Amino acid sequence: MSAEVVPPEVAGAEVAEPKTHRVKRRLTSRGATVAALVIALVWTIPTFGIFVSSFRPAELIQDTGWWTIFQNPGFTLDNYKDVLLSPSQSSPQLGAYFVNSLAIAIPATIFPLTFASMAAYAFAWMRFKGVGVLFIVVFALQIVPLQMALVPLLQFFSTWLKPGQQWLHDIIPIIPEQNYLPVWIAHTIFGLPLAIFLLHNFISEIPNEVIEAARVDGASHGQIFFRIVLPLAVPAIASVAIFQFLWVWNDLLVALIFSGGTQDVAPLTQRLAELVGSRGQEWHRLTAGAFVSLVIPLIVFFSLQRYFVRGLLAGSTKG
Repeated sequence: MSAEVVPPEVAGAEVAEPKTHRVKRRLTSRGATVAALVIALVWTIPTFGIFVSSFRPAELIQDTGWWTIFQNPGFTLDNYKDVLLSPSQSSPQLGAYFVNSLAIAIPATIFPLTFASMAAYAFAWMRFKGVGVLFIVVFALQIVPLQMALVPLLQFFSTWLKPGQQWLHDIIPIIPEQNYLPVWIAHTIFGLPLAIFLLHNFISEIPNEVIEAARVDGASHGQIFFRIVLPLAVPAIASVAIFQFLWVWNDLLVALIFSGGTQDVAPLTQRLAELVGSRGQEWHRLTAGAFVSLVIPLIVFFSLQRYFVRGLLAGSTKG
């Protein structure tokens, strides 16, 4: 008499639940949902406060809190008018600084992602002497404080980069003497260690059979990277791009030091810091300027959000 065959779905104790299902079940549980709602509420309240304050007159902002809007009603567009349209020196327009921030943030995001993706592929799939030690060194660079590298980079730029900038300006006058090149290089250097680490975790999880099949077909490392690895790594690259862009967009220290603080290359964050006034007496304009500065980061995040969770969980749900 043959033994009865028990379907796998019946023998639940004998069939292991896939790891992807366990992760999905945990992320969609009631506790995770409540925690996500609480975190979203905590992060949204200050943003909502800035939004309300940006439409309140200066006298109400200085005397009452934004949460008393119903007891002390009052709305005005003067804050946005002063920030966006006023030509006065005390509250200059943000347009030029807005363009400067875009000119800094976009290349300072593309450059480290380009170099980091190639380096991550090399660490994951190219075998050469000392690859493990070199990867540990790159990973350890994340713990180096940013402030420790400012003086050496300034010395390097003053000795080698500034003469080159002057030479390019003499040959091609259309290129300004003060340009964004030092800021791009600085942000690229500071962003590479973390970007390489995150992208390496994703690229190393690509099935070995896919890479070996391409090698058997005679594909070179360049062909494997551009035709196979790069398309598969889009979610991870988009996730790292969000972090890098937001960090560069909100940065003040690096851009202020390496741009020189002049109006033609200074970022939006510098103007936001100046909007509050020398004694903090005009921070009603700061609320309007800060909310204007949120527009681009929100556009970037919502444009890439579909890749965000996939990129963060990449490599953690294998099996």
